[in-house]
Amino acid sequence: MRDYIEQLLARKEMNVVEREVDPKFELAAVIGRSQQENDNPILFRNVKGSDIPVVSNLYGSHRRLCEIIGTTKGDFCRHWQSVIDSKLPSAGEYTDEVGDDVSLLEGKLSDLPHITYCEKDGGPYITAGIFLAKEPDSGVPNLSFCRSMMISDEELRVRLAGPHDISQYQKKAEARDEALEVAILLGPPPEVFMAACASVPIEADEMAIAAQLSGGKLKMRQCKTVDLMVPALTEIVIEGRILPNRREPEGPFGEFLGYYVDVGPNHVFEVLNVSWLESATFHGLLCGFPEDLRALEVSFATRTYKHLVNDIPGVIDVSCNPSPVHSIIQINKQYEGHAKQVILKTFSSHLQFNKVCIVVDED
Repeated sequence: MRDYIEQLLARKEMNVVEREVDPKFELAAVIGRSQQENDNPILFRNVKGSDIPVVSNLYGSHRRLCEIIGTTKGDFCRHWQSVIDSKLPSAGEYTDEVGDDVSLLEGKLSDLPHITYCEKDGGPYITAGIFLAKEPDSGVPNLSFCRSMMISDEELRVRLAGPHDISQYQKKAEARDEALEVAILLGPPPEVFMAACASVPIEADEMAIAAQLSGGKLKMRQCKTVDLMVPALTEIVIEGRILPNRREPEGPFGEFLGYYVDVGPNHVFEVLNVSWLESATFHGLLCGFPEDLRALEVSFATRTYKHLVNDIPGVIDVSCNPSPVHSIIQINKQYEGHAKQVILKTFSSHLQFNKVCIVVDED
C-alpha cells in the first residue's frame, strides 16, 4: 500500500494534512469534507495520540479501481469477472514465503490511531480491517470486511454480517466449541483489498485472486500467535481469535446507509499480537462515503452483471450509484422490451440490495 501512496503523492493525487488532527470526530469530518471537494485520497501525517499516520479514500475512485485491476472505465465488470473466472493459482503456487527480511515492530492496540467517526458511535472503530481466516475443514482462506469496536488492548468487539463467509466459518468453529483464528489486515497491498471486495463462492480462495492481480505471486509471512499466513507487506496486522459462545454489547455505529446501527450483542475478538511495518500507515475508512461505496460496488455491481449476462444479450456494464441499492445498467438496446427485461432480471439478482434500477444506453 505504501508504494501506491507514494505513486499518488508523486502524481499530486493525494491531499495531505500536516497539522495535528484529533481522531475523535475531527479526522472523520475532514475526510468527509475532502471527499465532497474531490476524489483524492487524504493523508494525515500527525494524528493526536499515535505516532502512526492515517490514510483514507485510497479506493474511493472508480478510475483508481480500474487502474488497480488493469482495465478502463466502462469495462470494469466484464474485466473483473474475467479475473475471478480465470484459472487461479493454488496456495502453493502463489505463496512466496518471506522470513526475517520483513522488519516488524510490535506493540499494543492502544498504539494505533483510535478513530471515532460519528457523534453517537459507541467508541473508536477499525473500519478498513480485512479479516483473514481459514475455513475450519478445508483450510481455504477467506477475506471479509468486518467493523471492529476497540475496547482494550486485549479485546475488540466485531460484527460478523450474516452473508459473509467468515460468519459461516465462525458458526462451524463455535459448534465445536472452538475459537476461530483471525488476522486483521490493515493496509495490505491494493490487490488484496480488491480481492476482499470480490463476490465469489464460499469455497473460492480470495488470496488467489489477489495473487492473480499481482502477477501470480504474493509475498507472505507466518503469523506469530495464530496458524495463518498473511501478506508480508501489510502495514498493520492484528492477530487473534473470535471466541466461541460469547457475545458482548457493540455499537451504536454509523453504517454505510446513513443510519446508526443500535447496540447489539456481537462477537468478541481476543487480541493476541499487534505488529506493523516500520513507518506504517493506518487505513481508516469513512462509512457511507465514496471509499466505502465504491468497495461495495465492486461486489454488488459485478454480481448483478454476472446474473444478467448469463441470460440477456447486450449488457455492457453495471454501476451502483449513488449507493449499493441503486443499480444502473448500461446496454446496447437490441429489441423492444429489452430494458424492461433487464430491470426485472436485475431485481431478481439480489432481493436484499437491488431496490432501484435504471437502464441507460451506450452513450
